[in-house]
Amino acid sequence: MQILIVEDDVRLARALAHILEENGYGADVVHDGATGLAWAESGMYDVIILDVMLPKMDGFAVVADLRRENVSTPVLLLTARDAVPDKITGLDSGADDYMTKPFSPAELLAHLRALTRRQGEVLFEKLAAGDLELNLESHDLSRGGKSIHLSYKEYCLAKVLMTNAGQVVSKDLIIAKVWGIESSAEDNNVEAYVSFLRKKMKFLGSTARIETLRKAGYRFAAGAEESVPC
Repeated sequence: MQILIVEDDVRLARALAHILEENGYGADVVHDGATGLAWAESGMYDVIILDVMLPKMDGFAVVADLRRENVSTPVLLLTARDAVPDKITGLDSGADDYMTKPFSPAELLAHLRALTRRQGEVLFEKLAAGDLELNLESHDLSRGGKSIHLSYKEYCLAKVLMTNAGQVVSKDLIIAKVWGIESSAEDNNVEAYVSFLRKKMKFLGSTARIETLRKAGYRFAAGAEESVPC
């Protein structure tokens, strides 16, 4: 799961990213509302953690603009304010949840679990495509009674491709979702992990395949046709 943190307190933003990464989440960080809005509009994030008091645009304006643009990504507002009118303003702007600073890591993670349950991320623990199932908790890929564990990046790659089964996914989008939008990862990193994932699919005896579409990206497809190598 990839989370966008929009927080102008650099130390707090780093602490939040550290907590999330230690608990298996991917995290990108930006420090002002205008940049946060631009990144959030990309649709690459599963949850947005959004401070209220931000330079350039406050959190209320950011979430309101997202909802006007029909971006439905869950938003968790963070603020030092605890006045009821501010909470009402945030929720009326389109935020899904609200947390007052200071808070504990356990509280933050509980709020994230609640948000993802509403989106079905936790309710549906397995993602199925073709003859494969991906366990979203254990990161195991399975076919029938046979399974194999995926590394974190293999898991993220499998999730992106299986979620978009039958559709072309660009290398740029894969890099953003698997390595992060500020990553220095390149096309050869994607090609290497596609190769790793294909080998594990072959180990399972899957008839699904990852197709390479030159200059376009990759597509997860079901069927017995021979895979196209990287």
